[in-house]
Amino acid sequence: MTRMLERYLTPVVREDLREKMVFLGGPRQVGKTTLSKQLLGGSAGYLNWDASEHRALLLKRELPKSSLWVFDEFHKYRGWRNYLKGLYDTRQSGQQILVTGSARLDWYRYGGDSLQGRYHFLRLYPLTMKELGSTAPDCLESLMRFGGFPEPFFKASERAAQRWSNQYRSRLIQEDIGSIENLSDLGRLELLATALPDKVGSPLSVNSLREDIQVSPATLSKWLDVFERTYAIFRLLPFGSPKLRAVKKERKHYHFDWTVVSTPGPRFENLVAVHLLKWVHYQHDVEGREMELCYFRDVDGREVDFVVVERRKPILAVECKLSEMSADRGISYFKAKFPAVEAWQIALNATSHRQTATGIELAPATVLLSRLQ
Repeated sequence: MTRMLERYLTPVVREDLREKMVFLGGPRQVGKTTLSKQLLGGSAGYLNWDASEHRALLLKRELPKSSLWVFDEFHKYRGWRNYLKGLYDTRQSGQQILVTGSARLDWYRYGGDSLQGRYHFLRLYPLTMKELGSTAPDCLESLMRFGGFPEPFFKASERAAQRWSNQYRSRLIQEDIGSIENLSDLGRLELLATALPDKVGSPLSVNSLREDIQVSPATLSKWLDVFERTYAIFRLLPFGSPKLRAVKKERKHYHFDWTVVSTPGPRFENLVAVHLLKWVHYQHDVEGREMELCYFRDVDGREVDFVVVERRKPILAVECKLSEMSADRGISYFKAKFPAVEAWQIALNATSHRQTATGIELAPATVLLSRLQ
């Protein structure tokens, strides 16, 4: 494996830039800047709003001579949408514009999208088995231990990974959230960040969490939205259907840095969640498919960890286990209700792959994860 690995979105970004601007979102330190500079072939044309000298050039509209301009963290500038609109509408033929940021650029465009029709939106996510080109259990073990962010993964040191994760969370709150959100209680926000990993894998009760953090339900809901906007976490809605007595409100959450989850079972489930989300969002952003990642739980306690829905119909169900075992009652029930759905029960430590009489795949996690973009 090499640190100069070409990211899975690089050819997509290159192609989309020929048509429109490209907005590239994703967690901080996931590789957006590296991807951008690889496209540039250097640093000429790269402008970072967080760098004072670059910020001065942007405000004076003194842009470098380059066929590609990269604006990094530009959403932190209040007038970024109108700035880009003017730049795009008056650009010379062949001028390309790439905008990157560690916050949800699609979220911050709401409230009047002056850029409608002028850009493609893509999301860059952590390394996964498919992107690493591996089907080996050793690769999955490395992802479990070091996470999917390039720096700690390629260092392959648990000590370095732990230090990176601690610094990552601190910088996320102090620099990213603090610079774009009007929040004063960053201390309690960090307390919330440390409490969330222990609740991965179960529907998140806002009331229970509110008592732990000692804030109002409205404040807690706002903070969870902020974490989602800045790619600290992502949340899944429950899948409901007239055929099912499914729960309808409580969402499950996961972390892009799954190494913050200490317990093996929830950490593995979180790793699988990121693999699936990356695939679902690739299909949505690049192929135009109307897909969403959900989970299933009914009033009788039957659960399926993940359900991929396309145009409101389930197409894939995935249950996660640490070791080999017979098909769980939740996925068995779901497969019976939706026979056409591709159903998998994957295990971190499994060695055999077989299919049940009802069509459920019981397999090592590597079999499914290595197929997901």
